[in-house]
Amino acid sequence: MMKSSTFSVLMIIFLLALVVSVFMALGIGSVNLSFAEIKTSLIGCGELSTSCELNLINQKIVWDIRFPRILMALITGAGLSVTGAILQSVTRNPLADPYLFGISSGASLGAVIAMSTFSAATLTITMGALIGAAFSVVLMLVLAGRAVVQVERLLLSGVAVSFMLGAFTSLILYYSEPEMAATLLFWIMGSFSNSQWNELWLPSVVLLVGVILFFIYRRWLSAIQAGDESALTLGIPVNQLRLFMLIVCAAITGVLVAHVGGIGFVGLMIPHIARFIVGAQIHRLLFMSLVLGAIFMIWVDVLARSLLQNQVLPVGIVTSAVGSLFFFVILKYRSQSQIA
Repeated sequence: MMKSSTFSVLMIIFLLALVVSVFMALGIGSVNLSFAEIKTSLIGCGELSTSCELNLINQKIVWDIRFPRILMALITGAGLSVTGAILQSVTRNPLADPYLFGISSGASLGAVIAMSTFSAATLTITMGALIGAAFSVVLMLVLAGRAVVQVERLLLSGVAVSFMLGAFTSLILYYSEPEMAATLLFWIMGSFSNSQWNELWLPSVVLLVGVILFFIYRRWLSAIQAGDESALTLGIPVNQLRLFMLIVCAAITGVLVAHVGGIGFVGLMIPHIARFIVGAQIHRLLFMSLVLGAIFMIWVDVLARSLLQNQVLPVGIVTSAVGSLFFFVILKYRSQSQIA
């Protein structure tokens, strides 16, 4: 078991890595900025000169374009990672995450319906995504039926819901106008391009409330990790807690999807890496998943906007490419462990 002092040192290192990642990401893009230019852009310029006028342009790039984008990536990575860690813990299944459970697909469907039918207002899209995420959870529970206590059946139901709701989303895209279809398709694949300061508060609040709830119930979650029977002997309402955690994860995922689109496999990969670093203790796993997810998503966004010249790749393409390889590794490792 990892000592508390070792865990504290690791957290300090990764938090510093997060700060460095944010600072470095501010300087990478179509216009690369040096360390001095970023520093000056952040603290302002007190001189009236040509260099100061140039700094005002850099300030606009840093504060109005890159900073909100980076913060949205940070929140998204942290949110998807921590929900993946919770879903893997309450189901005791290493393949569980919001994407495979169908929560992301439901949120995407709700948001697409809201965008194509009503308006492109953020509140409307968010409500649509939340309704879609809640609907996917309800549908998954209905498909699981009385076998809801069987986590394998629950996961299979989530995969079925994911494919079904994804098919409905594709149907809406097929019948949309070409311009709307292109917009929806780019949004579905995930992007931080349109992130604004006034859009950061809702994902931040929802993530904060969700994380607080996760830490409040951390002892119960630790007991569930040991098995349902062990948790029941301690008087823990396992099924109710599992359902509550699904609802909280659906809320976080729905809000994030409404703002940045569908981004898969983050909730699958990061908790495994965090578990490898700090172990399976739930409070340590949650802390490390939050920080690692934030760092990962910041650099995925940097890669997406700098990989091709004068073109921004959807973030979901990058995460899916990396995540699918990671998924194969997990499957291979699991099959080998079962054989052994």
